[in-house]
Amino acid sequence: MRSAQVTRNTLETRIGVKLNLDGSGKSTFDTGLPFLEHMLDQVARHGMIDLDIVAKGDLHIDAHHTVEDIGITLGQAFNQAVGDKKGLRRYGHAYVPLDEALSRVVLDISGRPGLVFNVDFVRSNVGEFDVDLVREFFQGFVNHALVTLHIDNLAGDNAHHQTETVFKAFGRALRMALEVDPRMAGVTPSTKGTL
Repeated sequence: MRSAQVTRNTLETRIGVKLNLDGSGKSTFDTGLPFLEHMLDQVARHGMIDLDIVAKGDLHIDAHHTVEDIGITLGQAFNQAVGDKKGLRRYGHAYVPLDEALSRVVLDISGRPGLVFNVDFVRSNVGEFDVDLVREFFQGFVNHALVTLHIDNLAGDNAHHQTETVFKAFGRALRMALEVDPRMAGVTPSTKGTL
């Protein structure tokens, strides 16, 4: 079973992430950020990943540190759980629509952090949640998961829908990349021999 449990404690936040990459899409959250929890539930459900996250952060200032540190800790747990990457499909992609919104996510479990983020949100907040923090979450994730991630919102007139298509597509792309390829059993999916 590909799983990990990671805690990250700073002067700004205390984060705990428990992750099972071979799960059934179950999740529990206690972060103080309901909209982010709704988005992370999409990742768990569509990625077939079991995910438990507890976060206590300096929300009296704003949500920036908490969102970024959840991304960092999730990335650390992902990198630990994915192991040596032998036999993985490695690449994943997904297009996900939600009403008028459409997003594409493409990722590579490459061993190299990289984020290309093309989302022009139609408004700055969804409820209390600052959508600028979506990029911060994914930047924290890629820096510590060591994946290359391209996120493109192709259409959308509603910031909630735009964000939700991004997170759903991310979950679907993760699921594809994490699948074991029976033709690559025990083989690192790289001509370098390492990822």
